[in-house]
Amino acid sequence: MRLILASTSPRRHELLTLLGLDFDVVAPPFVEQVVPDRSAEQQAVEFAAGKAKSCIEQCPEALILGSDTLISLGEEVLGKPAGLADAEFMLRRMAGKTHKIFTAVALVGSGPEPCEVQVARVSVTMKPLNEEALSAYLRTGDSLGKAGAYSIQGGGAALIERIEGDYTAVVGLPLRTVDDMLSRRGMPCPVDVDQLYTHKPYPNWARFNS
Repeated sequence: MRLILASTSPRRHELLTLLGLDFDVVAPPFVEQVVPDRSAEQQAVEFAAGKAKSCIEQCPEALILGSDTLISLGEEVLGKPAGLADAEFMLRRMAGKTHKIFTAVALVGSGPEPCEVQVARVSVTMKPLNEEALSAYLRTGDSLGKAGAYSIQGGGAALIERIEGDYTAVVGLPLRTVDDMLSRRGMPCPVDVDQLYTHKPYPNWARFNS
């Protein structure tokens, strides 16, 4: 059966490649819009399912994988920054605090459930505010297009003190979750996922004990 990744994220493409599966990438027509009064987890679930379901008409015979990542800082939901000023505002607010990351994975296709959704939850503690480090990171532009305005696989790792949970979920696609979901749909991954998590073959993965 054909596997489709419903995502325009190069990071999700890179992570899924680590599982050794053949897949195609389709840009989902679904438009995500964060609503302030709904939880980050609930919205991540809705967005992941929306992305996967929006590709059914294009790929009716395929297994379709959709994913979305959102962050909560207390009761506030953080998505992607609107620009550098917004990115700086987010990072200043998260400095020295612990925030929660919710990465939802949706799988649409053959099986007992038309759309199965699983959520990986990770706690991330940022280092106290360092003006020089923050300014240097913002100048790279790496904070744009990332939930919470940082990339753990890039320069944003220098701002993080520790994580509790699956590193790949912070990047955007929890590989153990994906492997489990696909295996139950008759598409086991050809790589040893336990070995993958031991060797951590992705930028900055080995830097964090997750």
